[in-house]
Amino acid sequence: MQQKITIGITQGDTNGIGYEVIIKALSDSRITDIFSPVIYGSSKFISHYRKLIAGSEGFSVHLINNPAEAHPKRINLIQCVPDNYTIEPGKKTQDGARAALSALQAAVADLKASKIQALVTAPFNKQTVNEGGFAFPGHTEFLANAFNATRYIMMLCSSSLRVGVATGHIPLAQIPDRLSTALVVEKIELLNDSLKTDFQINKPKIAVLGLNPHAGDGGVLGSEEQQFILPALDQVAQQGILAFGPYASDGFFGTTAFRRFDAVLAMYHDQGLIPFKTLAFHNGVNFTAGLPVIRTSPDHGTAYDIAGTGTASAESMLAALYTANDLYKSRMQYRELQMNVLKPAPLEGPQAG
Repeated sequence: MQQKITIGITQGDTNGIGYEVIIKALSDSRITDIFSPVIYGSSKFISHYRKLIAGSEGFSVHLINNPAEAHPKRINLIQCVPDNYTIEPGKKTQDGARAALSALQAAVADLKASKIQALVTAPFNKQTVNEGGFAFPGHTEFLANAFNATRYIMMLCSSSLRVGVATGHIPLAQIPDRLSTALVVEKIELLNDSLKTDFQINKPKIAVLGLNPHAGDGGVLGSEEQQFILPALDQVAQQGILAFGPYASDGFFGTTAFRRFDAVLAMYHDQGLIPFKTLAFHNGVNFTAGLPVIRTSPDHGTAYDIAGTGTASAESMLAALYTANDLYKSRMQYRELQMNVLKPAPLEGPQAG
């Protein structure tokens, strides 16, 4: 039986639904049988949002200074956000952004130091954190930089669908210029590696979408399929990777063809995330594949429109927590298996001893 791991959870934007979904997700006492949770945030904010959620009056946290002090049967909290920051549910404020970044920086420092084994990030608002000096499009790029990962991919996961994106948080107009055969090859390789390492799928099958309507219709509606995607598929086939396409995304998802594959590579953010969130919004998880550490997040944003009402669903946050736990253990099992495979066989007969 594997040892229970410690999972860090960042609060996200104070004024979004982060605290609400964290409190709801961690309210079931049985969750501490699976992993040890450590929230990075503020006890003041926990107290504020707890009062807004029906049935959460008894929710409490165990204050600690570092993850080594985590109580195995309690919800632990590291106080890393100043209490003088204001709470204004539903509003974009610099205090909300600063709190999100303070929690993220503290958690990533502990993740780097192996004080926590996995990280789950609650959402922040990209506009407000960027206005506060955050120099990255989102969590994905920040974490890639923090861990010196030059090869990574944003992957959305549910029980029935996994979608990776070749280009992530960039303007739509820049996508054709960013695409290349090398980029598509890299993302297919990353998906293939993650499916084997993190999801224990021995021979993954990957579907690759075209960029243009009808996957370019043989060049009539665009040339990117012929220029970049088909050559990439030829290259990965020579490595033994089972990647197929390019498929027209409307028919591919409309006919449920995605069910025949272990993962889908979309060419850009909305091409992959719109069908994913349509099919799996409530239990979808964002996973940054390719990092040397495990990081997941719920697949929703700050949801300012319902923040502070106590009505936010915790399903996606729960899924992100369980997925982080499962992915970490799966990756450790894979590494252990690989080490055993690579071990030299013991000598037999007269040479032994």
